[in-house]
Amino acid sequence: MSIYFTQAQQSIANRVNSSVTASKAEFIIFLEQGLFLAPFTLFSIVQALNECPNTDFFYSDEDHLAKNGKRFDPFFKPAFNIDYLRSYQYIKRFLVIRKSLGDQLGWIRLEFEKAWEYDLTLRAVERARWVTHIPQVLYHIPSVPSSQQQVSENEKLAEKAALQEHLSRCGLPARIENGPLPGLFQVRYQLTRSPLISIVIPNHEHADDLERCVDSILSMSSYPHFEILIIENNSRGEEIFKLYAQLQNKDKRVRVIGYTQNIFNYSQINNFAVEKAAGDVFLFLNNDTRILNTDWLERMLEYELRTDVGAVGAKLFFSTGLIQHAGIIIGVGLGAGHHFVGAPGDFAGYHYNLLVPQNLSAVTAACLMMRRDVFNEVNGFDERYQLSYGDVDLCLKVRSHGYQIAWSPYAQLVHYESRTRGYEVTQLQEARLNSEANLFMQSWADFLASGDPFYNPNLTLASGNFTLRKAVCPRHARHFRGLLSKGDQ
Repeated sequence: MSIYFTQAQQSIANRVNSSVTASKAEFIIFLEQGLFLAPFTLFSIVQALNECPNTDFFYSDEDHLAKNGKRFDPFFKPAFNIDYLRSYQYIKRFLVIRKSLGDQLGWIRLEFEKAWEYDLTLRAVERARWVTHIPQVLYHIPSVPSSQQQVSENEKLAEKAALQEHLSRCGLPARIENGPLPGLFQVRYQLTRSPLISIVIPNHEHADDLERCVDSILSMSSYPHFEILIIENNSRGEEIFKLYAQLQNKDKRVRVIGYTQNIFNYSQINNFAVEKAAGDVFLFLNNDTRILNTDWLERMLEYELRTDVGAVGAKLFFSTGLIQHAGIIIGVGLGAGHHFVGAPGDFAGYHYNLLVPQNLSAVTAACLMMRRDVFNEVNGFDERYQLSYGDVDLCLKVRSHGYQIAWSPYAQLVHYESRTRGYEVTQLQEARLNSEANLFMQSWADFLASGDPFYNPNLTLASGNFTLRKAVCPRHARHFRGLLSKGDQ
């Protein structure tokens, strides 16, 4: 194993490439000059390699080191998260690459010298058989003045060019824009087709909520190819049936379909709805939501049309403007919980994870998009989940079939939450919730035991706020296939 210290300066490509190519080592470590390695770094790499011998690319967690020797500001990273990487260069400063892969890639390209680290990382994760994240702090970044950390405009342009080439190699037509903050990118995937989207809204009474929801869809949606299926569930009030008539007369894309089962079952009603839907894409939506941005459907559809993505979630806010949903962490609370619930709406999150798209294990079906073929492949919602966990179970089934779950902060809605069925307050409701939680935890016991790959084991499961875990945590590496991997050979 050879270690190379790097600096961002001219001729790095020629200097490094000639040295690395001549090396007889099996793995090459690129380490930014000035970093301090943990004493167990090499041992941890070998240990992870023994777990997954065909790993071609490793990365780890990091922290900072003050002049007085105190460690601070750790970054406990997710397992390989391609959509996060395409928005934010979260893998940097410390790269471990199998030499045979690096030789195949040609190591550092002269034309991308100013963004060589990002370019090499993107090319490596494309071709690696396995990408392994070691959830340990293997290096410490010395504290330096912020003026020395600024990235030049040339570096930003080079990084954008490297990302653009990466997307082209992956067959993803897209344009890249600046992200919400400096150092972040926003990928705008081209819509290669315009499928009909069936927006499925279960409803029981609550005329005011439904009217607000449907009106916001009709007035705020720039994407025109959709139908709205309101699944009427045993309402009795005169007001709601007058509204149904008004909505259908207002726009021919609105249909009301009766669902007559006496006991409300959220999973069952959605399975029923898709049988009546005409679209190739489904958008499961709660009736207590309101659309905030006109391109919300496009911003979800751009991910759902990718063949590697099976489901897409949105960013939801309480009526107060605070965060209601930005993804689900498996293992928090009773098996699964939202992260950063109640945080300010403009909060950047943990290393910008509230601002940029990323891959997650699950998203809420209060607003969830899925292609018909994927829905059918996983047999839809499991109807044993009457009210809770059905969406989490659905997402985990989608992941188990090899698809990504994507979350986009660029599709934004207000979610007034639980107006359809109320909060879990009665003893009967609490018993049902616990029963469904137990079913979920039994069904996905292995997944829960191994831990959510997109949530670092060094972080607490007591909440979804990405704070440090106090107890001793498991240190098992997390292994993901490379983007274009076709197996271990």
